[in-house]
Formats: sequence, structure tokens, C-alpha cells
Amino acid sequence: MSVRPPDPERRLPRPIARVAVRALIASSGVALGACGDGEWEATAARRFEELRRFDAPAARQGVAVGASHFYAIGNRVITKHDARSGRQVDEWKGSEGGPVIHLNSGVVLDGKLYCAHSNYPAVPMASSIEIFDAGTLEHRGSRSLGIAAGSATWIDRRDDRWWVAFAHYAGRGGEPGKGPEWTTLVAFDEGWRRIAAYTYPPELVARFAGRSNSGGTWGGDGLLYLTGHDAPEVYVLRLPRSGSVLELVEILPAPIAGQGIAWDRSEPGVLYGIVRRDGRVIVSRLVSSGAG
Repeated sequence: MSVRPPDPERRLPRPIARVAVRALIASSGVALGACGDGEWEATAARRFEELRRFDAPAARQGVAVGASHFYAIGNRVITKHDARSGRQVDEWKGSEGGPVIHLNSGVVLDGKLYCAHSNYPAVPMASSIEIFDAGTLEHRGSRSLGIAAGSATWIDRRDDRWWVAFAHYAGRGGEPGKGPEWTTLVAFDEGWRRIAAYTYPPELVARFAGRSNSGGTWGGDGLLYLTGHDAPEVYVLRLPRSGSVLELVEILPAPIAGQGIAWDRSEPGVLYGIVRRDGRVIVSRLVSSGAG
């Protein structure tokens, strides 16, 4: 069922630390404006504008997009939906107590659905990549990453590399002494050998508000588009020319609530996301802020 609300619910961004943040973000090309209560919020020349939304109760962790279908992803469930109508056409369910515990973001590549997976909220953190047939939703395989750099939250592929984000948290699901500042983006080669890794800039970590990077995907412009746990924002970053810290380029308002995101590769600029509390998939388009 497709629903078109008049205005998506928006929340104010989380507070961010002000020590050195203005200089850090300004050097990245992100404009900052002061709010009335003394907090800082990002302003951007672009934003995501909602096109449509679909009911998808399984959409608790993220969404993936194929040629004609989208996939709503929950901890132990994936539902396949017609991309035009939102109608559910198939479902996969893992057994309670089975090996699949906490599916996260997914990506559709060459007829397969790849999902980041972890044992969240258990520690030590262990992760894997779970592979499904995008047509039948049959589980096809698993790539165990074991106890790695954290809890795998999203996966994508670019330049013959696999890119996986490994989250860390403050509080539930976190490891003692390792908060969200330990979150790491890792690049693997085709044989799943680690070949590069990057950390997140402190001004972005502050916006995670104790949680972490939940979703991510490479854009056609060569930039990374990331989300937090629940903020209505998409963070645009690039790889650094030197060093190991990703560079924040832009913070884009979006009618979603964090979690997994995916581009519709058949329609440039169209992004799928979710609002988990409502069990809905949101389809939006990247536009200039002056567009109406």
C-alpha cells in the first residue's frame, strides 16, 4: 500500500560538540548555522525530497533495491516488494535461536542480495555477510568475518572492492572502552583480504549520539552517503587524500530515520530509506534546496 503524508515528521539534529567542530566542518565545505538554543546544525545546498512511501513492517534495519523490487530488512526477516506498488511478493524468515541474529543493511548485486550481519547486542562483536538469491530469497551462502573491527552494519561494492562498515556503540551492544569513535570503514579485495581502513571524523561521530553508522552506499559521484541510527539526515563523505580519517563534505536533510539506505540504480538520484518506528520504506530524490 502506498501512502503519501502531507509532510514527513522531522526531528532536530542531535547536539554536537562545539570544541573544534566549526573549524573541522568548515574545512570540509559544510556550512554551519547557529540555532536559537546555542546548538549547531548543518545547512546544505541539497536535500532529499520524498516521492512516495510504502508500508513494509519488516523494515526495521534497512532496505535494498533491485531492478524491479525492493527488500525490507529486519533482524531475522526479509520481505520482497514490487517497486511500483509496494505489494509484498515474497518473504524469508530465519528461525528464532538460529545462526542469523541481526541483519543490517543490504545491497543487490548480480542477482544476489548481500546483507551485513552481526551478533548484536552480544559481545565480543562477531560479523558475517549473508547472501540471498534476489529472485527467490533462498539463502545462498555466508562469508564469516568473525571477531573483526566491530559490528558489520552495511556493505557495498566499488572499484573491485567490498566496503563494510563496522560499528561501535556506547552502552548496549558496545564493548568496554570502545565507543562510536572506534567505528571503522574497511575495504576488502575480491578474496576478502583487508586492504584499507578509515575512521570517522569527530564531528560526525558526535552526531551519532552514542550509536553509530547504520547505513551507507557509494554514490555515482564517487562520494559516500551514510546514515546514523535515527537522525533524519544523510552524511556525504569522501576518502582522504592522506591519513585515515574520512572527510565530511555535506549533511543532507532526508525524510528518513537513519538505518540502512540504498540507491535505485535505475533512476539516478533516487534513494530508498526507512522509518523503522512506522515500518515504512521511504523513496526520495536528491534535489537542490531551492527546488520546489
